[in-house]
Amino acid sequence: MNQVTIKNNFITLTVLDYGAIIQKVILKNKDGVDTNVVVGLEEPSKYLTDNNCLGACIGRYAGRISNSSFQVNNTQYPIYSKNGVHLHGGKQGFNKRYWTIEQIYDGENPFVRLSYISKDMEEGYPGNLKTTVTYKLVGSSLFFIHKATTDKATPVNLTNHSYFNLDGADKIDNHELRLSCPEYLETDEKLLPTGKIVSVKNSKYDFLQLKKIGEVRLDTPFVVDSSLKEHTMLASKKSGLSMEVITNQPGIVIYTPREFAAICFETQNFPDAPNQPNFPNSILQPGETYHNETEFKFSFVL
Repeated sequence: MNQVTIKNNFITLTVLDYGAIIQKVILKNKDGVDTNVVVGLEEPSKYLTDNNCLGACIGRYAGRISNSSFQVNNTQYPIYSKNGVHLHGGKQGFNKRYWTIEQIYDGENPFVRLSYISKDMEEGYPGNLKTTVTYKLVGSSLFFIHKATTDKATPVNLTNHSYFNLDGADKIDNHELRLSCPEYLETDEKLLPTGKIVSVKNSKYDFLQLKKIGEVRLDTPFVVDSSLKEHTMLASKKSGLSMEVITNQPGIVIYTPREFAAICFETQNFPDAPNQPNFPNSILQPGETYHNETEFKFSFVL
């Protein structure tokens, strides 16, 4: 397993080739103390048995897919499911694959680029998919740039699965959260979208204004409204750090695990889009380039 570290004046980033995993994102807090704001494992080999997708690139399809299958060009493709749900690319998704470190750049705006070729019918998906993910530091921002091309029409939905905790506390409750999401996807008991899009108004999902997370726990797909002036944000008064999330994706799955104190911002297309005709298109065609870009912009709480 290979490990790469890049840094600028604000951020030190450590990445593994296994799963294209973000192992560490280190910033100085308000007291000048180095703070790792993502939940990670100190020993890289321990990621081999991690089942939480800590910091990993998720694919070929992030989120859940129903019916143990999807259809492309009138062909039905069966995919691995557990209890009727296909999750995060199947039994051995991109998070459990070794990626190739393509380029490391240490100059201004340093970056590391990794690539992975998912072969035709891997995990049941058609087409040879060539994928790259670039982690780039620009000032106090960390960019995740996912790109992919295919030789056959195939569903593609990539995301990063980093768990953020801005102050190291053993609860996420005192973190403040704002979501630039006036709507969310209604889900059933298996957390699969029903196809219905619901307003967050008068519900526990309303984080349109910055407020403490409290005891609310989420595993919820939200609809991003990019026209809103205030971006999605996480903030901790304890560390003095805040993080804005700016994305070109239509959705964001917010996940707060019960096992440890953290929150995921999985910027992506809607879960189950291959089986939901009213959701944004998720089928990548030959000759097209998939492009998912998200900026995590860090600053101090005012």
